[in-house]
Amino acid sequence: MTRPQSAPTYLGIDIGTSGVKAMLIDAGGQALADATAPLCVSRLQDSWSEQDPEDWWQATLVCLDALSKSNPEALEQVSGIGLSGQMHGATLLDKSGKVLRPAMLWNDGRASAECAQIEAACPSSRVLSGNIAMAGFTAPKVLWVKNREPEIFDKIDRVLLPKDYVRWRLTGEFVSDMSDASGTLWLDVKKRDWSENLLAATGLDRSHMPALVEGAAPSGMLRSELLSRWNMAGPVIVAGGGGDNAASACGIGAVRPGEGFVSLGTSGVLFVSNDRFSPNTSGAVHAFCHAVPDTWHQMGVILSATDSLNWLAALTGRGAAQLAGEAETDYRGPGEEIFLPYLSGERTPHNNAQARGSFVGLSHKSDPPRLARAVMEGVAMAFRDSLAVLREASTEINNLVAVGGGSNSALWLRLIATNLDMEIQVPRDGDFGGAFGAARLALCAAQNADPSEICQMPEIVTTIAPDPELREPCAEQYARFQALYPAIEETKI
Repeated sequence: MTRPQSAPTYLGIDIGTSGVKAMLIDAGGQALADATAPLCVSRLQDSWSEQDPEDWWQATLVCLDALSKSNPEALEQVSGIGLSGQMHGATLLDKSGKVLRPAMLWNDGRASAECAQIEAACPSSRVLSGNIAMAGFTAPKVLWVKNREPEIFDKIDRVLLPKDYVRWRLTGEFVSDMSDASGTLWLDVKKRDWSENLLAATGLDRSHMPALVEGAAPSGMLRSELLSRWNMAGPVIVAGGGGDNAASACGIGAVRPGEGFVSLGTSGVLFVSNDRFSPNTSGAVHAFCHAVPDTWHQMGVILSATDSLNWLAALTGRGAAQLAGEAETDYRGPGEEIFLPYLSGERTPHNNAQARGSFVGLSHKSDPPRLARAVMEGVAMAFRDSLAVLREASTEINNLVAVGGGSNSALWLRLIATNLDMEIQVPRDGDFGGAFGAARLALCAAQNADPSEICQMPEIVTTIAPDPELREPCAEQYARFQALYPAIEETKI
């Protein structure tokens, strides 16, 4: 079928943990429409976190079917699709393409013992992967299956990441991109290629892995039956895409060295782009390939950021936005309460999937607003931890943009800016997340465009500066915060 002569559009699909989002943009990069569909997480045991890959696909269909009804003309003109997704999920397929078991997700912590097993089997694992082995990564989960569910392991033909499973359903191709593949612990991140030694440490080889492409490169073509389902003129190129944070960086324009963002979402991320491979495994820094060629990135990761405030909101019967507003009222600086935001364990800098959160300094005065302030301060200080280990890797952040739902809180951004001693830029209202970044990568793949030209920063409406009156109180509170982690590490049950 030949495409009619009209303006092309581009589609980004983000396979998140709580839902799938699809976004349409025009050739100028302006958002046209979006659709979402929810997902559920199964937690059958402590530290387990799983989803059925079929749910990702059905949610994707729901989103695109909705866009086909609400914006049929724009969807008809799609010439490129980009994919973004939650990283690290272990999606196991047999030779017929059947899913062998529920996918273990990024926040699944059951494979701690397998991390040590991988590093013992491949002593150069940290040099090759640029990362310390973490329970959330894909390789330890697959080794857990080998150790605990050998009858399933023996049937594995392919291992895919969440967005790449959806790609296979869209195109019939087994492909991943460099950024998402970096989070498996099987990639030689400097060489941007699979490592035979890392694969062998988990009993796998290249035949089990998808092909690799850059995020802005084509990975396949949309199946003809799906073109018909959504009345797309076709042909439609499917781009490599990226892991959720790398794709979000493309959406916010953080693709050049020194450009970064601070993400206040369910998890928290301090992200910076690099022109070189710059690991710091001793500080549990993530050193990954970026979704654009010849570029890498580093991340400090907090597993429970806004998730910590949501948890407190559920306990107190208040909404998270209400709690944040109450915390901001008459805020004068850190109080007695200190919160360690390790509800789901922690990555940077502690790499401890078994760590748990705690409040310290509670008194009869500790009401919900005071506890909310402590939660927000605790997350801000965890970002401060991440910045410290990024700087140990000789990394400096030249520009920092706020993204995520938590960035709607002026107090939270002021606390983070003060703890990082950096200005934080706030963009004009808009969704610059994974789906938008994936749509930009789709445009690049379809038009053979330069990602550095397409992935520009959005308009900035305000800049949050460090608060000079809070600088010393925050530094004192941070010293107390740092002293508490060894205490909970020594007293863990």
